Amino acid sequence: MLNAEMVDIIAAARAHGWVLEPEALRLLGAAGVPVPRYAWATSEAQTLQAAAGIGYPVVAKVVSPKVMHKSDVQGVKPGIPDAQDLTKIYGRFSRLPGFAGVVVAEMLSGRELIVGAKVDFQFGPVILLGIGGTAVEIYKDTVTRMAPLKARDVESMLACLRGSRLLTGHRGFAAVNIPKLTEMMLAFADLVMELGDRIDSIDLNPVFCSPERCVVADARILLAPQG
Repeated sequence: MLNAEMVDIIAAARAHGWVLEPEALRLLGAAGVPVPRYAWATSEAQTLQAAAGIGYPVVAKVVSPKVMHKSDVQGVKPGIPDAQDLTKIYGRFSRLPGFAGVVVAEMLSGRELIVGAKVDFQFGPVILLGIGGTAVEIYKDTVTRMAPLKARDVESMLACLRGSRLLTGHRGFAAVNIPKLTEMMLAFADLVMELGDRIDSIDLNPVFCSPERCVVADARILLAPQG
């Protein structure tokens, strides 16, 4: 069920047609989809304070309504080791168009997955799950199901992935936490159903899954055009 916080986030994003990443993470977290420890900092002092609280190394990502694809402007910097480097990154980000702050987040590890949703005009919400990482564009190892999902649907999706053994343990690599992955997928599908025709698509890429947990590292929510 959408609460007032979620509705307010969507309403505030209407001005630019998509949800800024820190607000997207807040929306996901409110829906029970695991997100990293993070902070939206709007000054250099806040950025350094956030990183100190989270603990180095951290990831820093630019926040700007004019920068949807952060990698296009080198607006993402992982593995920042200390305050000196973070200060330099903040300075560079602050010169980007529409600068509205920095997301400072914990570094995550594990198998990379991609999770997404698209609201199809004919079938309604469709959920995607796939193997992520550097080879995602080559292998295109993804599977889709119509929402809503049940646990058995997630099990079927995993079984249909060609790289499923990467998730269940392979050649000395530990299996990811399948129950946590299932919980995340179900919570995400429920959120997509609740958002309904308010959204066009959601991309969670990457999602890091380890033996302990599955966490969304990056989120982009595109809103549906208003009629």
